[in-house]
Amino acid sequence: MNTQFVDLHAAADYMGPGAVEVTRYQTEITDIVRRRGVFGQRIKQVPATGHPSRFFEQTAIASPTAADAFVDPRDMVATISSPTRVERSVPLKALISQINYNLFDMELGQQQSQFAFLQAKDLADSVDGLMRTHDVALWNGNDTSLSTPTSQQYYGAVGQIATGGNVATVETTDSIVDGLKETIAQMVANSNYEVRPTAIYANPVLLDLIDREMKSEFNVVLSSTEVAGGVRVKTLSTQAGELPLIPEWSLAYTGTPGSGSAVLPAYIVSEDLIEYHWLTDPNPRVFQLGMTGSLASQMVVVKFGGVVVKGASYAHYKVDVKR
Repeated sequence: MNTQFVDLHAAADYMGPGAVEVTRYQTEITDIVRRRGVFGQRIKQVPATGHPSRFFEQTAIASPTAADAFVDPRDMVATISSPTRVERSVPLKALISQINYNLFDMELGQQQSQFAFLQAKDLADSVDGLMRTHDVALWNGNDTSLSTPTSQQYYGAVGQIATGGNVATVETTDSIVDGLKETIAQMVANSNYEVRPTAIYANPVLLDLIDREMKSEFNVVLSSTEVAGGVRVKTLSTQAGELPLIPEWSLAYTGTPGSGSAVLPAYIVSEDLIEYHWLTDPNPRVFQLGMTGSLASQMVVVKFGGVVVKGASYAHYKVDVKR
């Protein structure tokens, strides 16, 4: 036998006359980790027609010119015209995540009864984590084409709107509010399409600059509205009505605001024309694969779908604000 002295204090926080203090923890875990964005909760969720999911976009109606439409009432000859429709498609993408539960750890946790809720919490967090990645990719997915995919990711709304070509710039000395309102007025004034923007998305830093400008230049405090469950945002009065200014943390900006070289993008969107085409279920699905040879229970989270910005060249706009 090997006899040695052991420090009993190492097994307890404190030991003394009439007192033994052992390590205990609060049963709640502090958790304010960011999860879902707002954009993914507001766009349309529609079932996919297949892979790719296909649809038609009408770009013009059968509308004769004035020279063809107005004729001599005693000698009427009609000019044949027809509507213009274009076939479009959106490829479906796959997202997957996995979490394993070790049998020993699960049974130990159950016997301790201190963090019995952790299995359910960690599974729910795995679903939220997948949806967080999904929400970021809705904007920033690095694919570059809907017809010929070049990446496993989504073709993000940022890329689709930029490819549409509608980009305006607010210079350093220009009013941000005037620049946004002017762009929206031009969108509404489109004689070919009935455009009705529904929201302005931007990084919270840019929205703060807008709020400050309204207070300092016009002594106006912006009103607010609810855009999702428990989420209230400021609104901006425009020719398309009161548009919510929705903060989106996944929309990054470059440079340092106030330096003159920062570029902060804002996206004026018609949310009715932005769709997520899902396969089987719009929500993530969880599959339990059973136990491996190491007695670990496998939980796999899966989601299939793709995002498409319809009317990218006329119903949406990117505004680069320089500050």
